[in-house]
Amino acid sequence: MPEQLCLLSVHAHPDDESSKGAGTVARYHAEGVHTVLVCCTGGEAGDILNPAMERPEVRENLHRYRMEELSRAAQIIGYDDVVLLGYRDSGMPDSESNQHPDCFARADLDQAVGRLVGHIRQVRPHVIVTYEDEQLGYRHPDHLRVNEISVLAFERAGDPDAYPELGPPWQALKLYYTVWSRARMVATHAKFQELGLESPFDEKWFERPSRDDRITTSIDIGEYADVRREALLAHATQIDPDSPFWFGLPPEVARTIHPYDEYELARSMVHTDVPEDDLFAGVRERVLH
Repeated sequence: MPEQLCLLSVHAHPDDESSKGAGTVARYHAEGVHTVLVCCTGGEAGDILNPAMERPEVRENLHRYRMEELSRAAQIIGYDDVVLLGYRDSGMPDSESNQHPDCFARADLDQAVGRLVGHIRQVRPHVIVTYEDEQLGYRHPDHLRVNEISVLAFERAGDPDAYPELGPPWQALKLYYTVWSRARMVATHAKFQELGLESPFDEKWFERPSRDDRITTSIDIGEYADVRREALLAHATQIDPDSPFWFGLPPEVARTIHPYDEYELARSMVHTDVPEDDLFAGVRERVLH
């Protein structure tokens, strides 16, 4: 029997898996790809952004709530497995959480890479999705560290001399960065204006540098466009259901706007021609023979 394809996504906090690439994962899961989520932190430093959840018992047990929300969201998206890397949320620079000795941003780099390498060798993904290297729009310490360990783990997991105690080497074939495209933002902003609604995208959003020139791969998620919305709503502490940014447009309208998830191909061990419409382009020929 041909080997089953496997996709592994590396995210920083609970809810990142819902806002970035949820439709892609849902599509590939439906197609029979084994889908795995690595969540690097527990989200302990997150703010409670939904007023309905601003209660003492929630604040005191935020980590537990966020783990429960992550489980529900992962099920909605279609992740077959969820792996917790085990670090504490680092919070933003200069915050109290950012000084915590157990936070992800302060973790020993070699140790953190080794944890991810161990999971890569166990799961044996063909494609890994992570965050981009130049996060100019939102430089959260944990997002930066996710990129750092993912790139190193992609390289070291296939090296038999690296972390030999973590099992036989496994070389993933492609590494992608998620991209939040300017084209998506422009199209969404235009629809708000067309409908006479106040757009959540002000001038500051459009002052951010565009990354569209780095996009190599667009995944059609038309049939799965509602998955992101449903998964985000599962994160009740982090996502306000009245948020105009996430839910300001009616669902029947929102699903028609730029129904694509977009990526930058950062590393490839197989031949592929860009632009692509499949994260497994070049991989299927190698694996499903």
